[in-house]
Amino acid sequence: MRPDLEREYVEYVTARLPRLHRTAYLLCADAHQADDIVQTTLTALYVNWKRAVGADNLDGYVHRIMVRRYLDERRRRWSKVLLGDRVPELSVPADHAVEEREALMAALRSLPKGQRAVVVLRFFGDLSIEATAEVLGCSTGNVKSQSSRALATLRKALDVRHPVMAAQGVKDS
Repeated sequence: MRPDLEREYVEYVTARLPRLHRTAYLLCADAHQADDIVQTTLTALYVNWKRAVGADNLDGYVHRIMVRRYLDERRRRWSKVLLGDRVPELSVPADHAVEEREALMAALRSLPKGQRAVVVLRFFGDLSIEATAEVLGCSTGNVKSQSSRALATLRKALDVRHPVMAAQGVKDS
């Protein structure tokens, strides 16, 4: 590629890279896959830069490449293969310390299995009272009472074990 065209390409990519990555992430909801999509998009753009510069809407041209790369990635059979025996755990949000997570997990493990199931389904799985009752095969009243007891136990456990989490509180829903 001629140096002037390469300079234009670098300037374009430098200015648009955060936006391209954000778009790729919104398409696939996976940061690593978004990186791959952006990389293949920019490679295709580099190869066709001379033609791309002549496009009426360069951003539209690049987004079309990106969507096609995303769809190509989804069509590949290996993209559905799980490389391990279980799905990895979701990461903890950046504002929670490891100690807080461990304290919460220890408190959850101390609950009886019925109360733990209710708490996990209701507050981690974001199920309604009715949906939780249906999943567990019990009444909505049972879900409410198990939830109330479990939250009281968690509050006590977190007050004693970890004052920071106790100050944040565990809220009823």
